[in-house]
Amino acid sequence: MTASIDPSVPPSGDGCVECDDLGGWWVHLRRCAACGHVGCCDSSPAQHATAHFRATGHPVVQSFEPGEDWFWDYARETAVDGPPLAPPGAHPDDQPAPGPRGRVPADWRSHVH
Repeated sequence: MTASIDPSVPPSGDGCVECDDLGGWWVHLRRCAACGHVGCCDSSPAQHATAHFRATGHPVVQSFEPGEDWFWDYARETAVDGPPLAPPGAHPDDQPAPGPRGRVPADWRSHVH
């Protein structure tokens, strides 16, 4: 196992840590495979998952969307393989994407990257 992936670390929560703190919203969620930080994807207005990579040097994320288990390496800009991570493997099924419910603007498509 590389230092980029620690399968024993649970996710930091059900949504993007920074968006939740700021009252923001996201399109999709990504989970850091090293520390469990959940951040919003690059289509989201704030792009917190990439910001987490830049701040920490943790290059590998896994999708935190229901039904998805792919990994991405920001440093190499490519998909990579990884082991099953500690549960849960996705945000709750009843949490919409984009989300969270109640914070997504009606014109959300005009805010995505």
